[in-house]
Amino acid sequence: MSDNSSTIYRSRDLYLFVTSRFIATLAIQVQSVAIGWQIYDMERTPLALGLVGLCQFLPMFLLTLPAGDITDRFNQRRVYSLAAALQAGCSALFLGLSIFLPHTAWPFYAVLVLFGAARGFAGPSGGSLLPFLVPPERLTKSLAFSSSVFTAAVISGPALGGFLYVLGPSHVYSICIAGFVGAALIVSRLGGRRFTPEATEASRYERVAEGVRFVRSRPVVLGAISLDLFAVLLGGATALLPVYARDILHVGPQGLGILRSAPAVGSFTSAFLLTHRPIRRHVGAKMFAVVALFGAATIVFGLSTNFYLSLAALFALGSTDMVSVFVRSSLIQLSTPDAMRGRVSAVNMLFIGASNELGEFESGLTAAWFGTVPAVVLGGLGTLAVVALWMKLFPPLRKVDRFSDVTVPV
Repeated sequence: MSDNSSTIYRSRDLYLFVTSRFIATLAIQVQSVAIGWQIYDMERTPLALGLVGLCQFLPMFLLTLPAGDITDRFNQRRVYSLAAALQAGCSALFLGLSIFLPHTAWPFYAVLVLFGAARGFAGPSGGSLLPFLVPPERLTKSLAFSSSVFTAAVISGPALGGFLYVLGPSHVYSICIAGFVGAALIVSRLGGRRFTPEATEASRYERVAEGVRFVRSRPVVLGAISLDLFAVLLGGATALLPVYARDILHVGPQGLGILRSAPAVGSFTSAFLLTHRPIRRHVGAKMFAVVALFGAATIVFGLSTNFYLSLAALFALGSTDMVSVFVRSSLIQLSTPDAMRGRVSAVNMLFIGASNELGEFESGLTAAWFGTVPAVVLGGLGTLAVVALWMKLFPPLRKVDRFSDVTVPV
């Protein structure tokens, strides 16, 4: 493929894309604060918070891989826009439930299942879109820029959600509806490079399996994805923040919003630094190091009973996680050919995105069994154990020096 970047790539497309991502992420974060507080207020058990994650994980688990195949065969922009529109519909349902059934939890869980299905389609389509909007030589910096905007939304979203919740959940869900609709409209206007899939007689199952085989055949990609999978799965301290805010730190919904924002402040700080001083050498070793620090920060947060120490631990948790996300995303995007981007993005989404929700369920379940503090500490210790094991299982990932070592031609 020969591209004339002056006519195919438009600078505004990158900014439109990150704007849509900011708006959609802001809506997700604002909504998550309201859902977590409402359901915990109804049920008063950590297991109820775990079920919030499980209800989203199940449809994401079932739909993400087929969504990746659909993304590779159709226009990613259209798939993402439809998924964002469905998310807006879910926010509208939450608004209705908050007005008419504010004290009944199960309808909220039912809508969370639908919301998880929408995220199952939004993940692969949105995650595979950026390489088609910027020239290959700008991809790494564009990923860092996109990550910094994403984390800005994660910073402001929970705090905004916490303060808006004081006015009532209806205000929260109304903003979320507008955010998802705005994101859908923006993405539908994106230009950039278009990929035309080759004609194939392979079945949908065979195409999905091809994406899984591609990931399995690349130890660097498989190691990076699976390392983050277990780190997120075991280190899901943020799922239990409503418990810490209400029962351990006693800071209320406003404090919950600040706690939810602390990891994102750390993430934004790392993303900002990565944009100006990107990682150039010892990429694999640095990824293992920051995931180990992520586990250590989780342990400190789990043991803390001081609000400010908890904020510092969450800041460190988010900062190290962002470096890991940046390295993983760069390795995946740079080593994946155009024809596989949707399916590989789906596998990544399944491992990482869905594992966030499964991690919430795991955290809620272990907290119900062992108590909140032991559950968080055990998760941090488990993350450290995974880092040690993965360094032995995936030596090619540990030995990656430069991003250019894994880059495939466009």
